[in-house]
Amino acid sequence: MGHIGRRGFVVGATGVALAATAMAAEAPAVESVARTLNGAHRVRPRKGPYPHGDFRGVWVATIANRDWPSAPGLTAAAQRTELLAHLDTAVKRRLNAVILQVRPSADALWPSTYEPWAQCLTGTQGRDPGWDPLGTAVTEAHARGLELHAWFNPYRVANHTDPTRLVANHPARLHPEWVVPYGGKLYYDPGVPAVRRFVQDAMLDAVRRYAIDAVHWDDYFYPYPVAGQVFDDDATYAAYGAGFPDRASWRRNNIDLLVSETAARIKATRKGVSFGISPFGVWRNRATDPEGSDSNAGVQTYDDLYADTRKWIRQGWIDYVVPQLYWNIGLPAADYAKLLPWWDAVVRGTGVNLYVGEALYKAGDPAQPAAWQDPKELSRHLALAHRYQSVGGHGFFAAREVAADATGAMAAVVADHYPTRVRPPLTRAQRA
Repeated sequence: MGHIGRRGFVVGATGVALAATAMAAEAPAVESVARTLNGAHRVRPRKGPYPHGDFRGVWVATIANRDWPSAPGLTAAAQRTELLAHLDTAVKRRLNAVILQVRPSADALWPSTYEPWAQCLTGTQGRDPGWDPLGTAVTEAHARGLELHAWFNPYRVANHTDPTRLVANHPARLHPEWVVPYGGKLYYDPGVPAVRRFVQDAMLDAVRRYAIDAVHWDDYFYPYPVAGQVFDDDATYAAYGAGFPDRASWRRNNIDLLVSETAARIKATRKGVSFGISPFGVWRNRATDPEGSDSNAGVQTYDDLYADTRKWIRQGWIDYVVPQLYWNIGLPAADYAKLLPWWDAVVRGTGVNLYVGEALYKAGDPAQPAAWQDPKELSRHLALAHRYQSVGGHGFFAAREVAADATGAMAAVVADHYPTRVRPPLTRAQRA
């Protein structure tokens, strides 16, 4: 979610491109919101494991100033005003969780002791913006009855391949052996043990210092495949790959270690912080694996991103999963109506909460299939999902569209499914 990778490839033989594409809202009184959420309130009846909650999240992407800040170099006051407007919009839409991207490219939206200030704030990586965006977001979200999920990208270093464009003391410049250029971007090499430790340390710095409700990752592990290019980890594989049957198995183990170690360290750092991941919506196609989904996606997380998302659920390493089911009902290559029951079955009985990632950004986009021209498409998604007992809510990509809502698709969701504000479901971490 820089969701260029989320939407920057073609799905299956149909050639469906997942291409990337302020509301003036009067803020309700903080005291009124707190009373609503802390006292008795109506909840939508739900069968299954979520009788008292419904996750209603919105992603706020900061990479390349996608959602916020609207441009680099705004004053601290202007940045804060825009951030609060996004929080107020979430309240107006009766949402209850904001997933804020706080580590977009190996830089930070808080005064990190590990990495430089994020470029999206001032336009210059490493420049102090004059305020603490993450600290403010946590305080102001909680005042509005919203959860604040801190969204980190583990391995992306830059959306270019020139290390000299990074601030001089950037860890990627101090440790060039950690970095691999690929597909026009720079990445930390997941196979280097020191990298795995460092990225955990960098993310856990925020967990220690702020009362965030969750650590959230999206779909970036090993990078999405780029035609004609090879992710050059030959030296790393030679150094650390002994004992694995092939490079793919070794790479998957690297990501498994990142997930399992991070899960353990979150629990040891701050009680009650959830760990959630929002993967690409296809683990494997059934044609590849009989246990896979009835889909024909061009990307499979297990095979192409080396991310065994199903294993993480079964092992209980994560508290919630938000598969990006960014396709319309009836799409031949990746049918929302067929992927939904697959994920429902995967999480059933595991104790891992299932929320569904929704492609609000596609609503009304003329480049998308005809289904997305109907403002009711997303509302139908929620109606369908409500039939599956493991589904505990939805997340909407992304904040810019939640605010603007050019086609009324978000308004339809709210009118049809969100009659009143409710709490998110408790996760296993919060119940412990």
